[in-house]
Amino acid sequence: MSDRKPPHLLLLVMMSAISPLALNIFMPSMPGIMKIFEAEYSTVQLTLTFYLTAIAVAQLFIGGLSDRFGRRPVVLWGMTGSLLGSGVCIFAQSIEMLIIGRVIQAAGSCTGMVMSRAIIRDMHGLDKSASMMGYVATAMVVAPMLAPSIGGLLDGYYGWQSSFILVFAFAVLLLVISIPQLGETHVGPFRSESPVHMLMGFGHLLKQIKFMKPALQISFSTAVFFSFLGGAPYVVMELMGGTPVQYGLYFMVTSFCYMSGNFTTGRYSEKWGTERLISLGLGFGLMGGIFLLLLHFSVGLNPISLFAGMGFIAIGNGMSLPTGTASAISADPTRVGSAAGLSGSMQLGVGALASYFGGAFLSDSVLPMIIIMAVSTVLAIIAHGGGSWLQNRARRLD
Repeated sequence: MSDRKPPHLLLLVMMSAISPLALNIFMPSMPGIMKIFEAEYSTVQLTLTFYLTAIAVAQLFIGGLSDRFGRRPVVLWGMTGSLLGSGVCIFAQSIEMLIIGRVIQAAGSCTGMVMSRAIIRDMHGLDKSASMMGYVATAMVVAPMLAPSIGGLLDGYYGWQSSFILVFAFAVLLLVISIPQLGETHVGPFRSESPVHMLMGFGHLLKQIKFMKPALQISFSTAVFFSFLGGAPYVVMELMGGTPVQYGLYFMVTSFCYMSGNFTTGRYSEKWGTERLISLGLGFGLMGGIFLLLLHFSVGLNPISLFAGMGFIAIGNGMSLPTGTASAISADPTRVGSAAGLSGSMQLGVGALASYFGGAFLSDSVLPMIIIMAVSTVLAIIAHGGGSWLQNRARRLD
């Protein structure tokens, strides 16, 4: 199919949702999996660690493959991979086989996440792309927010395999819809590089300020959020005496704030422009960081004030992430897929490190997590502001 009829927004949302859904839906089953496979928690946790690693690595290739073969076949093969990986997980008889299934599931599922962004950019200009990505990015919040609750219910009634059966069914649904509805939006030139040359093409993007400015900005903005995810459960439940239920409720408020930022992007990006929205989003993030630091050193933080500060940051990320992503993958019109893959890999890689460090340095104080969040916010501002300065300087020299 070669027509450029835009896929329905709902299809793009579904494509974006399957990877975060698969990531989080089986987490309530992890204690049971430990007993079933008689494995240590550190071993079971590899089903998460390797899932994230597989996404980061796969994104480096997915974009380049789509520039070479087209968006449509990459999506179809990716959903097939998600089916295969989910099937391996369903019938796994050992923890090792479950980990292998998760790696295959991750590599396949993340094609929808990468390709939805590339397809949007194929079909629309920069500001319209930011608007569309604002709506699509909502799926990246709703899916992981609801997935643990759904997974817990499925595990309680039907067993741990049921969450993988749901992901399997979701992938089937995406394939059934995509085969007739997903036209090829990339009209060329179709690059014919080998995988080695595709990797070398990343060097071309890494040399461009136009790419590095938004790619670093979204990476460090994501690091703020991931460092909070890595440390907040310990802070709320161990240091502040909260419960898992309370944490879940507070986190839903944070997710709502993020979606509010996404909605603002979708509604006003064409009117305000990407640069203004990114700056506004980074401003909200800075306000949240300052708020948390001031309260920590004055009256101290409690769960309400902690998540209030995170609410400001979440609103800001909701504005700066989709707009920054649209800018990153627009840096080189001939490498839209590669830019989508590389920027996504950078974003996830930096975020994963921040998630680890956000929890690794915690002991009896919330301060280490807040410092990491604040530093990440400042780095995002430097990436955006410094990149703008370098771009303006280059224009003056020309």
